[in-house]
Amino acid sequence: MQGHKEADLGRRRFRLRQGPSREVLENAEKTYVLGFNAAVSREIEKIAEIAVEQRGFAYEGAATASTILDLATMTRGRRLHELLAGPAMAYQHSVHLGVGRAYARLHLRPTWGIRRTHPLMRWLAVDGFGFQRALTHADQLVGERSMPNLLTRTQCAIFDQGLGRLLWFHDCASPEEVAARIAEFPTGRRADLWAGVGFAATYVGGADLEELARLTTLASAEGFRSHLAQGCAFAAAARLQAGTLPDHTAQAVPLLAGAEPQEAAAWADTALIALGHDPHTHEDFQAWRAHTRRAWSRRNR
Repeated sequence: MQGHKEADLGRRRFRLRQGPSREVLENAEKTYVLGFNAAVSREIEKIAEIAVEQRGFAYEGAATASTILDLATMTRGRRLHELLAGPAMAYQHSVHLGVGRAYARLHLRPTWGIRRTHPLMRWLAVDGFGFQRALTHADQLVGERSMPNLLTRTQCAIFDQGLGRLLWFHDCASPEEVAARIAEFPTGRRADLWAGVGFAATYVGGADLEELARLTTLASAEGFRSHLAQGCAFAAAARLQAGTLPDHTAQAVPLLAGAEPQEAAAWADTALIALGHDPHTHEDFQAWRAHTRRAWSRRNR
């Protein structure tokens, strides 16, 4: 079981600032902990009592716990399969991110032994792995900008998308601080970091409209506007798949993606369909992201 101190950004020595941002970000992680504990205590039904806009975080936590228990008891993914096929069916994105967080906790390669998951979505486990590793090793992965040796070269880009999501927490949803942090990384890593920021800013929230507008301007100035929009589109698709569109998401998408949420989500959904009947490789996952960016580019010629 986990305690809520795990969600304390101050305890992790992350940047803090005045205003509601810290509460928004910490509430997301507190809900993750609730979901984790619900899975450990075999009370998954408690997640249905959580506010609908927060349930994705809870199912992410439940997926982390289910994966750890499956690996510990060698049940070949039974708990995770039951979660995906049952209450978390509409939260595929969150569940696969949670799987990656489990592998980071266990110091295992993020695609080792993953069974009974979506053949393409399973790459999101590398994203979740990146988030969790950076959450618990921020000095090395954020401060020193190192890369864990558990990864293959093909996994590094998706890892950086998860690291980008973590930067949104690390710098308390401050556009200027996040942009400055990304600028410290090698040029070749920045696009994926911006994609992760776009996802977190849209899915989790924490910034007001003026701050989101500044975030868009900063991404554009660095040449990564399409990557910010791609992350935003993925977040909109994940929210709409779950059947809820929180106010902060509805407000973020027009600013970060330049389109209404349904249109931005359709870029990601259409890009996935375009991959054909059996997308499953790393190249397929990267093509999914690239096709989504191209849809944004066509919209904003």
